[in-house]
Amino acid sequence: MMDIFSLASPLCPHTTTFSASILAGKTHPTTAFCFSSKTSPEPDEPSNSSGHLRRPKTLKPSLNPTPPSPKTTKNPLKNIVNPTISPTNPANLTNKLWLSSQLSPPPPPPPTRPPQETIDDNEVTVSSNLDNLCSDGSPEIEFRQEGKIFVGNLPNWVKKNEVSEFFRQFGPIENVILIKGHNDNQRNAGFGFVIYGGPMASGSAMRAVEFDGVEFHGRVLTVKLDDGRRLRGRSEERARWVQGHGVDQRSKWHEERESSRKDFRKVLETEPENWQAVVQAFERIKKPSRKEFGLMVTYYARRGDMHHARGTFESMRARGIEPTSHVYTSLIHAYAVGRDMEEALSCVRKMKEEGIEMSLVTYSILVGGFAKIADAEAADHWFKEAKERHTTLNAIIYGNIIYAHCQACNMTQAEALVREMEEEGIDAPIDIYHTMMDGYTIIGNEEKCLIVFDRLKECGFTPSVISYGCLINLYIKIGKVSKALEVSKMMEVAGIKHNMKTYSMLINGFVRLKDWANAFAVFEDVVKDGLKPDVVLYNNIIRAFCGMGNMDRAIRTVKEMQKERHRPTTRTFMPIIHGFARSGDMRRALEIFDMMRWSGCIPTVHTFNALILGLVEKCQMEKAVEILDEMSLAGISPNEHTYTTIMHGYASLGDTGKAFEYFTKLKTEGLELDVYTYEALLKACCKSGRMQSALAVTREMSSQKIPRNTFVYNILIDGWARRGDVWEAAELMQQMKQEGVQPDIHTYTSFINACCKAGDMQRATKTIQEMEVVGVKPNIKTYTTLIHGWARASLPEKALKCFQEMKSAGLKPDKAVYHCLMTSLLSRASVAEEYIYSGVVGICREMIECELTVDMGTAVHWSKCLRKIERTGGELTEALQKTFPPDWNSYNIHVNSDDELDVDDAYSGGETDTDDDDDNDDDDPGLSLW
Repeated sequence: MMDIFSLASPLCPHTTTFSASILAGKTHPTTAFCFSSKTSPEPDEPSNSSGHLRRPKTLKPSLNPTPPSPKTTKNPLKNIVNPTISPTNPANLTNKLWLSSQLSPPPPPPPTRPPQETIDDNEVTVSSNLDNLCSDGSPEIEFRQEGKIFVGNLPNWVKKNEVSEFFRQFGPIENVILIKGHNDNQRNAGFGFVIYGGPMASGSAMRAVEFDGVEFHGRVLTVKLDDGRRLRGRSEERARWVQGHGVDQRSKWHEERESSRKDFRKVLETEPENWQAVVQAFERIKKPSRKEFGLMVTYYARRGDMHHARGTFESMRARGIEPTSHVYTSLIHAYAVGRDMEEALSCVRKMKEEGIEMSLVTYSILVGGFAKIADAEAADHWFKEAKERHTTLNAIIYGNIIYAHCQACNMTQAEALVREMEEEGIDAPIDIYHTMMDGYTIIGNEEKCLIVFDRLKECGFTPSVISYGCLINLYIKIGKVSKALEVSKMMEVAGIKHNMKTYSMLINGFVRLKDWANAFAVFEDVVKDGLKPDVVLYNNIIRAFCGMGNMDRAIRTVKEMQKERHRPTTRTFMPIIHGFARSGDMRRALEIFDMMRWSGCIPTVHTFNALILGLVEKCQMEKAVEILDEMSLAGISPNEHTYTTIMHGYASLGDTGKAFEYFTKLKTEGLELDVYTYEALLKACCKSGRMQSALAVTREMSSQKIPRNTFVYNILIDGWARRGDVWEAAELMQQMKQEGVQPDIHTYTSFINACCKAGDMQRATKTIQEMEVVGVKPNIKTYTTLIHGWARASLPEKALKCFQEMKSAGLKPDKAVYHCLMTSLLSRASVAEEYIYSGVVGICREMIECELTVDMGTAVHWSKCLRKIERTGGELTEALQKTFPPDWNSYNIHVNSDDELDVDDAYSGGETDTDDDDDNDDDDPGLSLW
């Protein structure tokens, strides 16, 4: 079975090269792929130095089945992983795979001699060797190996290094061979051989023989010169094999072992997903060889099971089988898939200590492993070392290093690597195009992402579901869901069906827009297409149910997941916990918390943060702080988001002291200080009117080199607006433009509020005109603030005109607008101007149609104003009282006509205040000014 680790070996003499330019689409022979780690001897090379029989040139087909020829595919990536070799090439794919499993590759037969002549020569050679035996049956001296001794009566548990250490006193040792027992592979058979090397090998062997009978670990050793019996037996076995007489002479043990090895390879090829069957097939092999151990380590590596891969690796070494570069690479691959790069680097150090050369595949796996953990610097280090050690790189390692820089948002370096790959003549597979598109999606660069997509088609690639999925992901990330739907239709026209990932992206996009109907419509399409929802899709649907407030349906979806044998994750329960906490139902939130634990999910800091966030949004700060104690009991340390959320909670209450207290804790524990942390402090200072403290916080932000964003400026402008300091607010607006920070609707509304409180309605009007120029449309809060300003300026006719402009802009007035406008008109209705009187009647009619009811405090204030207009009651009083609470007439209310209520008091006593922070229109909860 060919796998990725059989590719790109630097030791292979036969290479096949493939490449194509990303710009021109041409082929250049640069990328090498190797299938053998040993060079093949030349056909005319003698079998060994002594001229005797060598290992047979052909083995049974059952022992080394010829792998199937690779199928030609249009996918360039598949051509890289499984290149097609020309049939006319003598170093074709099948022969290379076959050669890699042989100890001595067979040379091609001479074309001038028929096959039977070769067999006749072998027969002559065998018979001549057998004739050279002595008459007493002892082997000739030519079978003896110089410097080789036999060591008997060894302890069964002894290892090679212990034997080598003992016999090294007589001379340099070239090799130690311990014969393993058939019944127990973990122990030796009690005897072995020591081979001395160097020019004095024979003398070393003679000195060792003199110590025959020496005691070694409680055993009396038998030490004598090797008589050549073992080599003669192997020679005779080879001779019988060449003559065709050795096929039926295999023992039953060897036959069972070979059968179990075949079964193991068959299970690996046919049932790789059934890990139990694979493990059982491996355990049935009585004496696995290095190849079987290597296949098993590779199998665990692909599954990311680094612990079992390591166990198999150590088991192989315990049996005296030394690992090769391929086995080490498989183990490193296991750690890379498991994202444990520290252990992967320890394997690399071990390889270097043992003098095992790292192949290009090893470097590629290291680069890819560091890319997955977003460590682009380490990935660059190993990529540069690979370039120094290997003259030719391939598209796989380039794809991994490009992926590392794309994940690090370093697209400039990624583009440079693509150019470098093109200059080397290496063809970029379609996966690199997808990697670049994903990188541009992360940084939100729509233009370049589309350029890569168009280039993909120009270079002859057919866009796949992954290609379209990258585009859908791009538009979902930048908030253009309509564009994502267009890409979805393009897929349908091209005949490409959605998969679970593309469906999940679309649902996630609609959930972000709070478009629950379309989110559920996409889910219905999943069911219609016959796809089984995965965990990610279920999580998005649960978010949709929680967003629309249907918590019971979200819980039933969790149970449906479990019925489908999908294991819920912490992300599954977080929106449910947050939903219950936000509604103030802490009992249900804690029930879901326990349900999460019963489902096998370990609570994380993010789970506790969801609880705290829900409580903060309901201003239940005492309960939110109690969660910190629960976290400490669970052994989980709060992170910067935990403290920042609590700071935002106290900032909303204007409790500057508590906000600074948790800011100090955050700094003391060495957590990261970001712009959101300082936003919470600024919000607390501005809410409590401590603007000098807010300026001190901004100075510290500058010292920490944290730039001020739109949210920071909005908080500061709103703070000055509360104090009516339009000059400071105007200066902040000017700084904002100088620093290139774009004002948004909240910025302009806060500044208009500052102008209104300062009574500068002319500047407020100019701000509205400026908004129209830059393309920012006023919203209901903007118009409400402006109406409030005209009311403060005692110009109800301007307020009424602003109200009409708001309705002309297509905005629907809310309760706050009606409250503010009605209060303004009633305060001036005593002058009995016709337009004011008709305006009050018209607004009353609209409120009655909308079934709006004011609170009791507002009703009392309006009643006072009505007594000044209609002291004995009338049409206006009758119309306005229809907006009063139902129990208005049950109260015995005595209103002193001399009592007056200021417009600001009435407005602030109403149900909505433009300066309030309860509403949240921003993505980040707790950061909005509104």
